[in-house]
Amino acid sequence: MLSPRIEDVRDDVSLDRRLADATPAIRTLIDRVLDGGTLSIDESVHLLESDGDDVLAIIAAADAVRRVDVGDDVTYVVNRNVNFTNVCFVGCRFCAFKRQRWESDAYNQPVDIILAKVQEAVDLGATEICMQGGINPEMPPFTYRDILIAIKQAFPAIHMHAFSPMEIMYGSRRTGMSYVDYLGMLKSHGLGTIPGTAAEILDDDVRQILSHKKVDVRTWIDIITTAHRLGIPSSATIMYGHVENARHIAAHLMLIRNLQSETGGFTEFVPLRFIHTNTELHRDGLVTDPPAKGVFDLRMYACTRLLLRGSIDNVQTSWVKINHELAQLSLRAGCNDFGGTLMEESISREAGSDAGEYTPAEEIRRLVQGVGRRPVERTTLYRKLDVPEESVTRASATDADRTGGRSGSREIPARSHPVC
Repeated sequence: MLSPRIEDVRDDVSLDRRLADATPAIRTLIDRVLDGGTLSIDESVHLLESDGDDVLAIIAAADAVRRVDVGDDVTYVVNRNVNFTNVCFVGCRFCAFKRQRWESDAYNQPVDIILAKVQEAVDLGATEICMQGGINPEMPPFTYRDILIAIKQAFPAIHMHAFSPMEIMYGSRRTGMSYVDYLGMLKSHGLGTIPGTAAEILDDDVRQILSHKKVDVRTWIDIITTAHRLGIPSSATIMYGHVENARHIAAHLMLIRNLQSETGGFTEFVPLRFIHTNTELHRDGLVTDPPAKGVFDLRMYACTRLLLRGSIDNVQTSWVKINHELAQLSLRAGCNDFGGTLMEESISREAGSDAGEYTPAEEIRRLVQGVGRRPVERTTLYRKLDVPEESVTRASATDADRTGGRSGSREIPARSHPVC
């Protein structure tokens, strides 16, 4: 159990004070990151396993780095999830969304239903459709292409953020096409970016426990780097809080750093908490008592900000995984993006998440302003859209009321980073 309380994170204590209270070893590691350096896997493990005042120092440092590197804007995207089928044969033990095709609540949504969902999203101001589904063994080979064609013909301006590396692998195999040719075909028919999900933990021993049929690490890397080289950016994710340990997380983050150095194609990094309640991992006793939501999650977000510094600027919180209140607080632990409105989120809900399926943009703005930050709508590729004058004025007034700096008087150099 981590000793700091959520209330400790809410307190406005300067970075210098937090560092003074930290152990010398943690203070040395934080100082190196603040000065623009990077950490080894062993050193990263030390951060990830920290406790007590060390955690509070890491969180304060992540907040300071966030302010220096990306400023006080908190971005969000108006989007909709479309989970077009829940039929899946892969059998991931962390998933409660999948259904066998003979089950009464299994579904495959026809194109007209998908288009109706997109229309609803567009009517609510969405700029992005995030689309993923189960791996359906009866899916016609060119299903993903045909869905893209139908959506882009009807809604040419919508950005399609679709198809995880697992879906790309499956579609490639069904069509007999190489990853280059298959991804190139999807791009030519409107695919804009792909979600960097199906990553979970990028360690094949862990993946064997989580889902032995799922895409392995080498294939995930191959698909992601192929997409990047074709001009299809992606997000990057990690799923934490199950059977992994700190070394697995550190190695995962190091791998993501290395890939970003190679391709520059990651737009954001998203830590995703494992929701255990209705999963096979929980039923089988492999994950019986995961850490309580709170400082455990804030430490993960903060370490992500520090360990990816100079590599990926955008760290996205996940309100659907950790709830609105904690997502709001994560903005003080290194996060600068609130994710999307979603409008429909089935995968986390089926696993037992109670955060809801839709957060209107107005609610996101209210949560962001509640911690003295400025909400800014963005596109999928992080182009900032116009901000309502009222939001700017209100956020600026809130900023003026705050002390302005949990970072204290320390001068922190900004880091350069790859252009995505």
